Amino acid sequence: MKINTLNDMSVLWQKVLYELSKEIDKTICDSFLNESYIHSVEADKILVSCNSSLAATILSQQYSDLINNVVNNITGTNFKVIFVNHEELKDSSISEIESRNNRVFFKGCSVDPSFTFDNFVTGPSNKEATQASLFVASAPGKCYNPLFIYGSSGLGKTHLLNAISNFLKERNPSLKILYVTAQDFFYQYVEFVRGQDKNEELSKFIKDHDIFLVDDIQMLRGKDKTLEFFFNIFQYFIQNKKQIILTSDKTPSELSGVDARLVSRFMDGLTVQINKPTQEMCENILKKKIIGANLSVDDFDNDVISFMAQKFTSSVRELNGALNRIIFIKNIRHSARIDLDLAYEALGDLISVKDVQNTISEQKILNAVALYYNLSVPQITGKLRTGQIVIARQIAIYLIRNMLDVSLNKIGETFSNRDHTTIMHSISKVDEMLKSDPETKKVIDTLKSKISGK
Repeated sequence: MKINTLNDMSVLWQKVLYELSKEIDKTICDSFLNESYIHSVEADKILVSCNSSLAATILSQQYSDLINNVVNNITGTNFKVIFVNHEELKDSSISEIESRNNRVFFKGCSVDPSFTFDNFVTGPSNKEATQASLFVASAPGKCYNPLFIYGSSGLGKTHLLNAISNFLKERNPSLKILYVTAQDFFYQYVEFVRGQDKNEELSKFIKDHDIFLVDDIQMLRGKDKTLEFFFNIFQYFIQNKKQIILTSDKTPSELSGVDARLVSRFMDGLTVQINKPTQEMCENILKKKIIGANLSVDDFDNDVISFMAQKFTSSVRELNGALNRIIFIKNIRHSARIDLDLAYEALGDLISVKDVQNTISEQKILNAVALYYNLSVPQITGKLRTGQIVIARQIAIYLIRNMLDVSLNKIGETFSNRDHTTIMHSISKVDEMLKSDPETKKVIDTLKSKISGK
């Protein structure tokens, strides 16, 4: 059977799946062959895309011979089938994937193609780290060597390392890039030493690369022999103007248990910090991740986005996990829209439901004011200037500023892009009314109580 076109590949794989369904348990087929397809054919190799890394591993290790036999019986040739998670296929040829799979060292270490500069949300907390990463990726080895990025766990350090790798790979495919975690580095060193008297072979493998990226370097603290080995690698890369990029949860000077020689060399390059994201950044991150999950931001109530951004500012990783939980509940409930009730259900065991329900957001304030004045939220945030609507609008603006401390410009965006002077006037107006009108104070106190859940 010839395989020249996409249709040929599709027909072949459907035949293969049909034959495999006779030999493999239905549960295995449904779990590991679901959504699989032939990605490409090169010479005597067929690259099959799988729905996960686990599926690729299971099929390669336990069903490879059977699948190869089925393929070759149908085609009358001698193809070798290679299974890869579909995320690894972006911009990768069969030869690159085989080279990665045939590595002697760091077999499990690979760059995630989904982490790029384009989908990394930049803001005040990570602007310097992003700029430094882009600068180094544009001219590796020529300045700021090493680049040392530090910050708490879950803030995007790993994303930046992968983004640098993907940027370099796109601009210069011939570059040899090695990305590892410090833990992988330690285990690989220990495993090699146990089987060898000398460590030149592992050293040669690492030094053969042009770019060396190590995630969570703090994990090597106290591991003296591993650090000595790493020091020699580090020196080689610096001396030969090969780029090293490191991440850590602490600054170099705070890395107790690391040789002073290494600490001083870490500080020779450029050290930049990633801080916790602002709420606005978290909202933007959520929106990007929602789009990345092939969903629409319009499927989420605004107060859900605001609530999640308020609750998970300490870690982008936790924010992503919370979003995954919500999407999972949405799917099993077959819900068309995600509101706060669904968010409560999804995240109830991550944070207190009572705490969730008492969370204050712009949307919650707008809903409370609209209900109190028997108006709709669009009426309050819109352009109409009838008496009752204007009062409700001024009250809502005052409460948002008073209870959330949102910037005047951001409040203006919520209220049909009014400028900050208009917003300031509304707040001043309510302040004056509070001094002279006891009824206004009663309204504000009542609304605050309802909004706070007291």
